[in-house]
Amino acid sequence: MNNKVVLAYSGGLDTTYCAIYLNKIKNLEVHALTVNTGGFNDEEIKGIEARARKLGVASFKCVDVTKEYYESCIKYLIFGNVLKNTTYPLSVSAERMVQAIAVAKHVQEIGASFVAHGSTGAGNDQVRFDMVFQSMLPGVEILTPIRDLKLSREEEIDFLKEHGVEMNFTKAQYSINKGLWGTSVGGKETLNSKDYLPESAWPTQVNKELEIRNIELEFKKGELISVDGKKFNHPVEAIQYLQSIAQPFGVGRDIHVGDTIIGIKGRVGFEAASPVIIIKAHHLLEKHTLTKWQLYWKDQLSTWYGNWLHEGQMLDPTMRNIEKFLEDTQATVSGKVFVTLQPYRFTVTGIESKHDLMSSKFGSYGEMNKGWSGDDVKGFAKIFGNQSAIYHKVNEESK
Repeated sequence: MNNKVVLAYSGGLDTTYCAIYLNKIKNLEVHALTVNTGGFNDEEIKGIEARARKLGVASFKCVDVTKEYYESCIKYLIFGNVLKNTTYPLSVSAERMVQAIAVAKHVQEIGASFVAHGSTGAGNDQVRFDMVFQSMLPGVEILTPIRDLKLSREEEIDFLKEHGVEMNFTKAQYSINKGLWGTSVGGKETLNSKDYLPESAWPTQVNKELEIRNIELEFKKGELISVDGKKFNHPVEAIQYLQSIAQPFGVGRDIHVGDTIIGIKGRVGFEAASPVIIIKAHHLLEKHTLTKWQLYWKDQLSTWYGNWLHEGQMLDPTMRNIEKFLEDTQATVSGKVFVTLQPYRFTVTGIESKHDLMSSKFGSYGEMNKGWSGDDVKGFAKIFGNQSAIYHKVNEESK
């Protein structure tokens, strides 16, 4: 057993406290790891590293797992049209799982005996990190100073000042967590059941001078490959490009109300223009290209998949089974989807696809058909409703 500890490090108050506490109080060799899931640019990463170095960590590393995040998680959230409680695209919950896995891999790479995260004892993240570490790192001790010591923000600040740490201790009015699949926003309004976030709270302000804009999204086997005819080498690039277009319209904003893993209700604001538009557009394309029973079973399994992911169960082998099913359903989900953007709202207006089952070759809904006769339908309706008719007849006679 050695004294190495890998710390999941973001550079905020909690992980700064952990870095000093683990080194100065627990006498451990701290190896800080920042996991970028599409929320940090190069300049921000440099700032995070500079802060870590000042804390005296033994090493600092940043790993960019944005594409892995897409391939292992986001892709299936799109295939499943996953919006938790019909609202939330799982921006943070999906991201945390991928970050925890990256941290666990780093622990394995350097052979550390300890792994640490800065979660408190009140939220979902503590469970997500712990579950991944327990599965991937048997025998590695999990350290959670903030949770274990039940620290208040003021206690953390006092401790850091005692150890000569200089940073901005002023609590931001709103907490922001940005990643490829959306940005979460928390503030005093999300701590009650009534208030909505003010315009100033959203990281991207609405450009009210924008005119109505029509955009064209192209999907191939369920994956976004182009926006307005602009092709991309990877869907991550398409997601980012669509975000740059749509976010200034103020679409994809909402407050999610949900059940935490530990059994309490919680609220969180989010802005996720690209994820919400992609899911709604993809869903419409599926309505045209999949059968009703494909859609039905996708809905059942996708809801379960989203809930299980949200609750930290990404490593459950059942998730791999469902992912294979979801991927198989995407064989014919190719085509173009048309979307109209306006300030604070968008409309998915229609699709074009060679796999469109609403084909005029077989007739028009509500009008004439070309695949059967009226007599065929009479016979079908008689047989299809036979058991129901027998049920009512038998029970009428028994009265």
